[in-house]
Amino acid sequence: MKPASKFALIFLSVGVSAMALQSCSSTEAKDDKEHKDSAAAAPALEAFTLQQGQLSTSIKIPGELVAFQRVDLYAKVSSFVKKLYVDVGSEVKAGQLLVTMEAPELNSQLSGAESRLKSQEAIYLSSKATYDRLLETSKTPGTVSQNDLDIAYAKQKSDLAQLEAAKASYREVGDTRNYLEIRAPFSGVISRRNVSAGAYVGPAGKGSDLPIFTLQEQKKLRLVVSIPEAYNSYLNNNSEVKFTTKSMLNQTFTAKVSRLSGALDERLRSQSIEMDVINDNKQLLPGMVAEVAIPLSGNHASAFVVPSKAVLNSTQGVYVIKVVNGKALWVPVKTGRKTDEQTEIFGDLALNDTLIKVASEEIRDSSAIKHVNVTGAK
Repeated sequence: MKPASKFALIFLSVGVSAMALQSCSSTEAKDDKEHKDSAAAAPALEAFTLQQGQLSTSIKIPGELVAFQRVDLYAKVSSFVKKLYVDVGSEVKAGQLLVTMEAPELNSQLSGAESRLKSQEAIYLSSKATYDRLLETSKTPGTVSQNDLDIAYAKQKSDLAQLEAAKASYREVGDTRNYLEIRAPFSGVISRRNVSAGAYVGPAGKGSDLPIFTLQEQKKLRLVVSIPEAYNSYLNNNSEVKFTTKSMLNQTFTAKVSRLSGALDERLRSQSIEMDVINDNKQLLPGMVAEVAIPLSGNHASAFVVPSKAVLNSTQGVYVIKVVNGKALWVPVKTGRKTDEQTEIFGDLALNDTLIKVASEEIRDSSAIKHVNVTGAK
C-alpha cells in the first residue's frame, strides 16, 4: 500500500471515532438535562391541615299529602236512599244533613214500641195506686196483712221495671230511625259519591259494598313521610321542613313536624312522621305527592369535614391519606353526610393532621413523599 493511501485511511478512522465520541457525549448530556428538567417539573402534592367542622345538608324524600280527617259514610240500617243533598265537590259544615233514607218498617216498629210503652205505663200506674192504698190502709192495725202489702210492693216494682224496659225499647227504635239521616261529622268536602236516589243501602248485602259518601277535610292536611333510620336523629317535634309538589314546582311550602311514630317500620326500617299543613286557600289537595327537603344540620361535635376528593374509595375500604414524617399513611375512615364539595368523616384522626387533598391509589401506603404543599382544606 502506498504511503498516501495509508495516511488517508488513518485520518478517516480518527474522524469517525471523534464523531462517535461527540455523539455519545451529546446524548448523555441531553438525557441528564431531561432528567433534571423532569425532576424539577414534578408538582408538589397538595395537602391541608385537618380541622373539625359542621356540615349542614339536606336530603329529599317523597311524601304524601293526606286529609287531616277522612271518613267513609255508610248506612247503619237497611233502607232506600230518599234524597241526596250534596254531591262530589260540595263543601259541607259539621252537622249538615247529607242524605235521607226511608224504611217503612221502622215506622211500624216505632208505633208498636210506643203502644207497648203506653200499655206498660198504665199497668205500672195501676199497681202503684194499689200499693199506695194498701199502705195507707195498713196504718190501721189488723186491716191488711204484711204479706199482702209485700206482694203489692213487689208487683209495683216489677211493673216499674217493665216500664223502663218499654221506654228503652222505644228509644232504641227511635234511635234506629234517626240513622235514616246521615249528617257530616266534621267540615270538609265530599270527594266521592257512590249512590243515587232510590238505591238500596244497608249494613249487609250488596248495598253495603261501597260507602254512600267519602268526606275529607281540606283546609288542614297531613304530610306523611317515612324517614330512613340513618336520619332519625336529625328530626324532632317542631323541626321545620320545606316541600314542593309536581303541580306547583315554582312554589315552596313550609311545615313543622307534629307527630313522630316513635318506632321503625319492620319492613322498611324507617320512621313515619307527620306534619300539619294549613291549607286555607285549598291550593294543595289530598293525595298529592310531595318532595320533602329534610334538613340535616350538623350535630356531631367530633366530626371532621374534608374535601370530597380527599376521601379514597378503594377495593379495600374507605381511606384518607395522612402525611407522617414524609411518608403517606392510609387511615381507614367512615363517611357521614356528603355534599358535592365536602364529606363528613370519622376515624383515627386528630386535629391539625396533614391530609392529601386529592387522594389516589397511585400514592401507595407507606411510600415516601418528598414535596408537599400544605394549603387550606377548601
